[in-house]
Amino acid sequence: MLAQEIIRLKRDGAALQRDHIEAFVTGLVDGSWSEGQAAAMAMAIFLKGLSRDETIDLTRAMQHSGAVLDWAGVHLHGPVLDKHSTGGVGDKVSLMLAPILAACGAVVPMISGRGLGHTGGTLDKLDSIPGYQTAPTLDTLRTALRAAGCAIIGQTAELAPADRRLYAIRDVTATVESIPLITASILSKKLAAGLQGLVMDVKCGNGAFADTPEMALALAQSLVEVANGAGLPTRALVTDMNQVLGHAAGNALEVLEAVAFLRGEHQAPRLLQVTRLLCAEALLIGRLAADDAAALARVDAVLADGSALEHFARMVAALGGPADFCDRPAHHLQPAPVQCEVPAPAAGWVQSKATRDIGLAVVELGGGRRRASDRIDHRVGFSDVVSLGQRVERGQPLARVHAVDAAGAAAAVARLQACIRIGAAAPPPAPLLIARLPEHPVHIEGAP
Repeated sequence: MLAQEIIRLKRDGAALQRDHIEAFVTGLVDGSWSEGQAAAMAMAIFLKGLSRDETIDLTRAMQHSGAVLDWAGVHLHGPVLDKHSTGGVGDKVSLMLAPILAACGAVVPMISGRGLGHTGGTLDKLDSIPGYQTAPTLDTLRTALRAAGCAIIGQTAELAPADRRLYAIRDVTATVESIPLITASILSKKLAAGLQGLVMDVKCGNGAFADTPEMALALAQSLVEVANGAGLPTRALVTDMNQVLGHAAGNALEVLEAVAFLRGEHQAPRLLQVTRLLCAEALLIGRLAADDAAALARVDAVLADGSALEHFARMVAALGGPADFCDRPAHHLQPAPVQCEVPAPAAGWVQSKATRDIGLAVVELGGGRRRASDRIDHRVGFSDVVSLGQRVERGQPLARVHAVDAAGAAAAVARLQACIRIGAAAPPPAPLLIARLPEHPVHIEGAP
């Protein structure tokens, strides 16, 4: 079946049959589809969309383009659970969630991705840890899961190879924000990982791919329907991404914030809230808690007693990182050569942020990719970023820039000042949780 004929069908808005989709996926794996043809197909899907059945067929074809893990004979003790976020600026939740769930009795083989567009990637964050293997062998993965209960890794050569190639193509062809492609990309990896339950964090706002509630809800619904249609019990939360999540944006800086979170030294309120919510959903899916209150209590307990931190430390060591990483993270993570503060140009209240532009500013510093082949500088980014509703005085820091050189630092200062709007009155508080699919009530004590 000619690649150009399949592309033409989708370009003209026709529904693809299963054999068309399987031919496309096979071509991604064996190289019989060129880069140009794969990019054209991605753009055709972006413009014309896929039906629910087409999306399920694409998801399953990519799932079976490589190995599908089976944990039955590995003697893991606990349900195999995972979480995935659609991406945002400063979203380091996976770094805390995986060890929290492991400490609660789950097994978490988290297959994560690299940065797409303006959003940071979990693998790029972990690559800042010396020695950490984001692409281990399956034997190393199994060993890490037995040792730590969790392992955050990338797609191995065996898992969903079709998605690995398509993922890189989407990043550089402006086809990231496609609901069917996002759905198939995420779920093919999760299904190949042999999961028993999945919770999705669909970000919504000016720092997310889904910048409107309508798009975010459509994506959440697509993920829940396709996952459950493929036999994977899945729930989704739609959460706010109109500001940096936590106080850091940049790979090594976010790892530092995650370790401080697990150590109980600093837990930004919104970062804590979304982490607790997602962990609770996963525990309910895995039947490790009877209800919301019990699930949240378990999360709080493993954070308070240090067991979540211990599971993170074990994971880092099992995957090749320093055994003392959690004791001395700043010692092991390289600092940026140039650091400076971003002074507030006026006094007032932080009213809004151009969050996507903040993510792009990290890319401009070298912390993200313009092309799939680009190397990332893990040291750069922003720390100590102010929150919406925070009062600042003229000259007070809005953030701290971490840059390679003085010119890059100066450009980042100007760009961040332009991204943060300061006004005379405090903005109304915005809720973090926008929707929960399937719908059922949740109460977080003290949450906005």
